[in-house]
Amino acid sequence: EVQLVESGGGLVQTGGSLRLSCAVSGFTLDDYTIGWFRQVPGKEREGLSCISPDGSNYVADPVKGRFTISKDNAKNTVYLQMNSLKVEDTAVYYCAADRDWLKLLHGIVADTGARGPDELDYWGQGTQVTVSS
Repeated sequence: EVQLVESGGGLVQTGGSLRLSCAVSGFTLDDYTIGWFRQVPGKEREGLSCISPDGSNYVADPVKGRFTISKDNAKNTVYLQMNSLKVEDTAVYYCAADRDWLKLLHGIVADTGARGPDELDYWGQGTQVTVSS
């Protein structure tokens, strides 16, 4: 059974840091690209970052310099290190997996890209991040 389980969310003050984890099972990171998205209720899902099987990665401009993506293939886990957090980073954060690197990258980069529940192969259940002022 394929599962993506996010963890590491929580409440943090402005300027603080959190590290989100996306633990995957049922497949390996050698075969799938993993992406991070976030969504605020009532707003469109936003693409943040993704990492390919070979480790190539992309970070979206709005969070570049503050967010870093990495992975540990041995642990089948992808991380999103978030520093210098702002109130506007408050959202539910999701990880998603897809075999198609370009498709997931497009979903991160473009508002018209694949970001919906049925548009990428697998999604996690999400973890809440709340940044207080």
